[in-house]
Amino acid sequence: MLYLLPRLQELTWKVETPAALERCALFLHPGLQVINLEVGAKLPKLDDFLADMSRRTSLKGFSFISPTNLPDAFTDLLGRQDDLEKVVLVAPGALAPGVGRWIASLPRLKQLQLDLTGRSPIAVEGFFDELLPRSGDSTPSSIGSRDSGVFSGEELDFTEIRKSALRLTGDLPRKGSFGKLRKLQLTGEVANIAVFLKHLESDLINLELVIEDPPDNADWQDLSELICERFADSLQSLRITATPSSKFVDLVRSTSRAEPPTGRLSLEKLTNLTSLTRLDIDLPESVVFTPSDIECLARACPSLESARLCPLARFPTPHSPKLTLESLSPLTKQCKRLHTLAAVCNATPASENILRSQEATSNSLLRLHVGHSWIQDPLRISILLSHLMPRLELLKWFQEKNRAGFIETHAKNWQTVSDTLPHLQLLRSVEKSFIKAPVIEPRQMSEKSIDATVETTSRGVLAQVQTADASIQSSPVLVSREVEAIVETSEASVDAVPPSEEVAVEARPVTVSTAVSAMIHPSLNGGVSPFSPTYKSERSPIPHSQTAMYLLSSILGFLSFAYRCSTLPLAFSSRILQLLLSRFPTQKWNTESPGALPKPTKIDDELPAPASESSDPIPLDSFPVRH
Repeated sequence: MLYLLPRLQELTWKVETPAALERCALFLHPGLQVINLEVGAKLPKLDDFLADMSRRTSLKGFSFISPTNLPDAFTDLLGRQDDLEKVVLVAPGALAPGVGRWIASLPRLKQLQLDLTGRSPIAVEGFFDELLPRSGDSTPSSIGSRDSGVFSGEELDFTEIRKSALRLTGDLPRKGSFGKLRKLQLTGEVANIAVFLKHLESDLINLELVIEDPPDNADWQDLSELICERFADSLQSLRITATPSSKFVDLVRSTSRAEPPTGRLSLEKLTNLTSLTRLDIDLPESVVFTPSDIECLARACPSLESARLCPLARFPTPHSPKLTLESLSPLTKQCKRLHTLAAVCNATPASENILRSQEATSNSLLRLHVGHSWIQDPLRISILLSHLMPRLELLKWFQEKNRAGFIETHAKNWQTVSDTLPHLQLLRSVEKSFIKAPVIEPRQMSEKSIDATVETTSRGVLAQVQTADASIQSSPVLVSREVEAIVETSEASVDAVPPSEEVAVEARPVTVSTAVSAMIHPSLNGGVSPFSPTYKSERSPIPHSQTAMYLLSSILGFLSFAYRCSTLPLAFSSRILQLLLSRFPTQKWNTESPGALPKPTKIDDELPAPASESSDPIPLDSFPVRH
């Protein structure tokens, strides 16, 4: 079979009409790895296309984005795709229990994207209703079991102690589904995202949240604690962005009559994210960060390498940003691997303590994006940056004059900083090169000897065990007893001879013998053949009396034959009855005693008398004989 682009690995197809969907089948070859399908309207042949796609390909990634509902048989149509590693479902019906069971059954799933927008927490819970139970808490020896195996009134809970010990050694098994899931992207309200994350037990590495901005403060605090509790040891990348509806609010706020941003996204609940290397927050409303947020972030994420804290936020006059360059110093102190930092701040001159502190210097920071940051004194800011970031290579700020929120004064000052900073960095590096390393004078050594012979003392301890012999005679007391057990018996006899009587029935058929002479004597004198034409038959007529006699004998013979046929079953049954009764002994019937059986009637008396064995012979002398 011929295909278009037979070496194609990934296909992205946007569909609006059934004809466009049919043309997509030309690219479905067995080597295709990823299909991204965007359906703009409800198509009648979508089920047939999915069935054909599932039959002809073995995908590793599948994406389905549509404003219409998923097909009713969606999970059945994709049941053959067992090698999927990436699944993207952004469509109504993606949170159905059947879809959740199918996604959880994928053994190699590593990346998942779902849309929770407009769903209730109960609907999000329903996504996990049909998952197979894999708790592993059924026995007392199980890790998650609270049962110690011993019955007691006050049972202590050692579950958390067991789990903590096994987490340290890395032997804690993962229970539930989505065991190999590493990247997760969720869209929707913060409360729904928290409900979804409660059901996951996998070691997520990359978490991307598209939330409604601004979020509820209590829900955001709960979500922050949940992320730090579930994915503290594995999470490496966290990205938080806004939904398209929330970005529209930012477009309205960019007008001159809009109010300044006041929403704050607190980072104070972030703790123990020791593996987090990338933090990216890009929200249109919640753009206010405080120095306390930076301190908590620096303590929670010591391995942070890239931090972006809403670098495109705008702060129109007179509402200045809460952060300063000095407030960013906790990141340069504690995050030794930080190489990229993006935040909007109010660049004011730093205090003398920061300039004298060598710990605030970060040799790893290479890129700084300040966006719409405020700045008044470019020279002093250049000196501060040369101290905090002596190896800074790239300084970016907002320079587009045709965009709302642009302040030309700040842009010119940042341009001045960008021009003077390389010279200050060069000057600092030259000054550091003048510093000579302190000369360490060799120590004066003197030889001494110490006798380090260990004094030993031998001691012996006699440990003889004292033993004592004791004997106890134990003989059982025996008692002999006899019990006579004779079974009492009694004899009884019962006459069980059934009464019988012999009855004989004679059923002899009546036979009649009749002889007829039919011999023709040939003529001795005549020479004429009976077949000659001149031959004439000469018969004498049979008398009427002889004819009647002949008919009577025929009728009697026919009646005798009919009688024998009619009495034949009776003769057989009588013979069988006679044979049966002959097996029982003859008993005399007592008709005088009450309750006695009636005397049987003889069958011979009821049967009609047999016909005569012989009848008058039919005279044959009267028949004429032809000579």
